[in-house]
Amino acid sequence: MQDETASFTAVLQQVLTEIRLVKASNAEALEYQNGKKGIQKLFQFGLKEAKIQALIAPLMSFVMMALLVLILGYGGMRVSSGALTAGALVAFIMYLFQIIMPMAQLASFFTQFQKATGATERIISILDSVEEEDAKQPVQNMSQSISVDHLNYSYNNGEQVLKDLSFNVEAGKVTAIVGPSGSGKTTLFSLFERFYKPQQGSISIGGKSINDFTLHSWRSQIGYVSQESPIVSGTIRDNICYGIDRDITDEELTQVAKMAYADQFISELPNGYDTEVGERGMKLSGGQRQRIAIARAFLRNPKILMLDEATSSLDSKSEKVVQQALNDLMKGRTTIVIAHRLSTVIGSDQIIFLEKGKITGSGTHKELYNTHSLYREFAQQQLHKVELA
Repeated sequence: MQDETASFTAVLQQVLTEIRLVKASNAEALEYQNGKKGIQKLFQFGLKEAKIQALIAPLMSFVMMALLVLILGYGGMRVSSGALTAGALVAFIMYLFQIIMPMAQLASFFTQFQKATGATERIISILDSVEEEDAKQPVQNMSQSISVDHLNYSYNNGEQVLKDLSFNVEAGKVTAIVGPSGSGKTTLFSLFERFYKPQQGSISIGGKSINDFTLHSWRSQIGYVSQESPIVSGTIRDNICYGIDRDITDEELTQVAKMAYADQFISELPNGYDTEVGERGMKLSGGQRQRIAIARAFLRNPKILMLDEATSSLDSKSEKVVQQALNDLMKGRTTIVIAHRLSTVIGSDQIIFLEKGKITGSGTHKELYNTHSLYREFAQQQLHKVELA
């Protein structure tokens, strides 16, 4: 019953959160049938449970009554023959009731225990999962080069995603990671953030492995702006200040919003910084969500900036504004950029080209254009006219 409830809730959540996709795809009938099947299964399990309960309760009552009749009959015979006193018989019956009631409660407890086991099975499996390993030493100096040394990583299915990667990210400079989809770029970012641990190799800064630092101190020095620009339910103020463990003044908030070119659209909203953004920021456009994410990164004032295709889903006008905000954010910071569009990374100090988890080329745009055939093909397709000066 609990498993089926969980399955039905998942379907319900999926349909309600993506209702526009359902309607646009004319999938109402399909989802209606899926929901109907879930409800019917819940009804069948509920009916089965009710039948079992309807059978058990009268059966237990019958057993207790039959036992009482037998004891009264046999006890009456013993009292009439003088082998047992009437007081002893009454005491025995009272003791019997004292035992029967707890036994009935025990049977009811077993049923409730089975329900609770089904409901908490997934929670227990999550609680038993391995926690993130943490160190005790806070990170001291982030203004140093990051070194990736013979890095290998594979997911649980065994397929190797990153294969023997070695390169350096110079402090205060821009390193771009480009390549076809599925080459392992986002996985590499996850390793920088320490969401995963590599099976072999290491990532170090200033000669020390990043795993030697506390997770809180390491992640507090990283500003991550992703393609999806995640927004939490709440106000614009809540989203810009998200994860900051100190009080933020209105002046600071206004300043970072201005730096991210978000102050203009925020001032036009009915409640300004206290405007509710809705679930997953649905009341905001893609460019507005992205500028809030950049303002959040400005407020964190990170030493390392990671940009995961931060302008790919924007229109040309929004992209221009967001790109200018990103350029301001990148100044003086160690920056790692994932990009599919080469126009955003031509000016990078170093470009790493990834193919199927391997580095097949590195250098500046001009160097890669002259030496790397696939990069040259990418450039010709996207840029049409390549400036090599």
